[in-house]
Amino acid sequence: MSGLERFGIKTMGKYFGTDGFRGEAGVVLTAEHAFKIGRFLGWYYGKEKKARIVIGKDTRRSSYMLESALAAGITSSGADAYLLHVTTTPSVSFITRSELFDCGVMISASHNPFHDNGIKLMNGDGEKMDDALQNQIEQYIDGEFDGVDFANGDKIGCRIDYYDGREKYIGYLMSLAEVPFNGRNIALDCSNGSAWMIGPEVFKSLGANISVISNQPDGVNINTNCGSTHIEQLQEYVKANNLECGFAFDGDADRCLAVDDKGNVVNGDVIMYICGKWLKSKNKLANNTVVTTVMSNFGLYKAFDREGIDYEKTAVGDKYVYENMRANGHMLGGEQSGHVIFKEFARTGDGVLTAIMLLSVMVDTGRSLSDLASEVTMYPQVLKNVIVDDKDATLEDDAVKKAVEDATLALGDNGRVLLRKSGTEPLLRVMAEAGTDEECEKHVDAIIDAMKVSGHLIKIK
Repeated sequence: MSGLERFGIKTMGKYFGTDGFRGEAGVVLTAEHAFKIGRFLGWYYGKEKKARIVIGKDTRRSSYMLESALAAGITSSGADAYLLHVTTTPSVSFITRSELFDCGVMISASHNPFHDNGIKLMNGDGEKMDDALQNQIEQYIDGEFDGVDFANGDKIGCRIDYYDGREKYIGYLMSLAEVPFNGRNIALDCSNGSAWMIGPEVFKSLGANISVISNQPDGVNINTNCGSTHIEQLQEYVKANNLECGFAFDGDADRCLAVDDKGNVVNGDVIMYICGKWLKSKNKLANNTVVTTVMSNFGLYKAFDREGIDYEKTAVGDKYVYENMRANGHMLGGEQSGHVIFKEFARTGDGVLTAIMLLSVMVDTGRSLSDLASEVTMYPQVLKNVIVDDKDATLEDDAVKKAVEDATLALGDNGRVLLRKSGTEPLLRVMAEAGTDEECEKHVDAIIDAMKVSGHLIKIK
């Protein structure tokens, strides 16, 4: 592990980061980019056969533009483009692997505002595409790689509507519920995004009494004051209607956060604890291990220690959680943000599946969500973002490293500190978890002071 990776940092390409090619649609991510990505994929997978590539999209207005450009690029290289239309990221992953497509593409910027968009690429197993191939695509986009020919005549590919794929995914999710949800009173916040049809259909078919909010997408209201990044609306709704719980998805429904019967948020860390403990009780927690990122709360690890559940920590990003799970045979992992992966059933975070699993635990144990969640005490956390002159040099600065070591020694088994480079912004993130907010603040400020004394600090954002 490199010096940077121990801080939860992974290097990224020019266009593709930890979760695809993402940026403002029409500015950072254009139709031309989408066309070139489609052309490369159609050519790459079609060298020895006619390739089949499946595409899904979320509800952003720009998703339709990018879908058309991708499909045009794919078919121009001689491959067939199968369109799932509005669907979730995990459904694209499932259909790619179960229906033997060469690769899958999801058009979404996940939890970002509507004016952003993204292109997520998956291999034939429904896993996030490896960096080496994405690097080749970047070279092609920048004109550093040639040799991708246009198809002609009857070699030109077809564009095929594939609504059946979405229905197959819905059927698959329904088959995973081990107990009926008859009479359970729940709410769904679909974030005006990909889950707006799939989520309600799944839970209604499983017998739950559902109330649905944020399920009227208009192309520009995705994630706007709703969903997993703005969960306050769901909290109020659950309390006002005396519901058992609520589930909030993000724009492409690969995340899920929950709200308990008292209106409290149940984040991804707590969800992993509840499901991990339940799976262990049924001898289904492979290797007795849950995979987290370095950003999971210290309270989660305390709860795991108490229950005798082992854990591993990866760099930030569900991609790295999954890589660890695949390499080591672990079956449960995720992030505090609500990306939770049940590897036996999925190759990526799946918000609707996570909701099914969490509700299954409630039904099977006969316990309320607030009761289940009460077993985890989340530690206070202070996180500050700082702009520095050179992120890498700051991380390797002796004074900064000593400040981190001093804080770690002072906290001992009662907290932790973390200094890492943002994967999406030009920032360093300084975080501390301890018994009180004041103690967290003290250690975070000491690390930032070390940056100031060393001459690296520009400002605290």
